[in-house]
Amino acid sequence: MGLLNGKTALITGASRGIGKSIAMLYAKEGADIAITNIADDDEFKAAVMEIEALGVKTKGYVSNAASFEDSQKVINEVVRDFTKIDILVNNAGIISDNLLMRMSEDQWDAVITVNLKSVFNVTKAIIPVMLKQKNGSIINMSSVVGVSGNAGQCNYSASKAGIIGFTKSIAKEVGSRNIRCNAIAPGFILTEMTEKLPEEVKKDWANKIPLKRGGTPQDVANTALYLASDLSSYITGQTIHVCGGMLT
Repeated sequence: MGLLNGKTALITGASRGIGKSIAMLYAKEGADIAITNIADDDEFKAAVMEIEALGVKTKGYVSNAASFEDSQKVINEVVRDFTKIDILVNNAGIISDNLLMRMSEDQWDAVITVNLKSVFNVTKAIIPVMLKQKNGSIINMSSVVGVSGNAGQCNYSASKAGIIGFTKSIAKEVGSRNIRCNAIAPGFILTEMTEKLPEEVKKDWANKIPLKRGGTPQDVANTALYLASDLSSYITGQTIHVCGGMLT
């Protein structure tokens, strides 16, 4: 018996990295999977096929989580295709780093819109579904820099800090209807993006982490599985740091 047998999960921005790892693990634990991506590219199609090969009902949706209209539409489509949504993982996000004095308004607006407004968009669209079900687990992807801050990432840090406040508020709004809302704050995670960093930078990061290594997408996925499953049925409004002790 998988931990998520009989459940349906929607993961945004899940064509690769952390989002894909979460989708794959959920599928292995028995959940039917809906994933979104902003473009119908080869990477997205391959991800859908890879998840589907695990033997669960799977469907990919081309949708921009930063669009309010798209978010409403995709939730309606997923409910039509799967009849319910038990788990939402708000994973879509981007970075556009720069020191504040050099950061453009467009850089600020893009990161806040994609990272933070998308969480509002998709969560607002799914809440009526979960209220009707009287059940649901919402998991929002934050970051340790949303707690600690980071030079050159004021837009990203602000967006991820906003997600934490949003998570706490939604947990209080819908907890009485058996809907839980939690956040995950990853630290230095080894993804396609971080792999491009120079080796000395990665080593410097690792040396600052008590566990002396970067995390993996699987480390984050394991936490997302816990928060999606009934094992965490009495946990809501919390932010779990998956950072190897980098932030204590």
